[in-house]
Amino acid sequence: MHDPSALASVVADRIAPDVVVLRVSGELDTTSSSELTAPLESHLVKENRAVVVDLGGVRFLGSAGLEALVLGQQRASRVGVDFVVVASARAALRPIEATGLDAVFTILASVDEAAERYTG
Repeated sequence: MHDPSALASVVADRIAPDVVVLRVSGELDTTSSSELTAPLESHLVKENRAVVVDLGGVRFLGSAGLEALVLGQQRASRVGVDFVVVASARAALRPIEATGLDAVFTILASVDEAAERYTG
């Protein structure tokens, strides 16, 4: 359930029956990271082949947002689901690179690239 007072929002779309895209927008920080955590938990299930987190609309990615992504990656590994992060904008990509998480996540430049990977 979206909290209108939160700084971030997440919309879930399916690009294939077993591939979910979580489109994140706004600011992912301590007060709003739960907006991403909850959908990650509900979609990172063995019935899905992949979960793509699209950070294209993110204006700020703080440590709590990075933590939510790391926890998502860990959960994905446990349940056997591919975890893909779409990040090309500086606001999202810079904190990921600065923390070395670009070596942990599968990072693609666009949702189209992710769609080709799972539907092509």
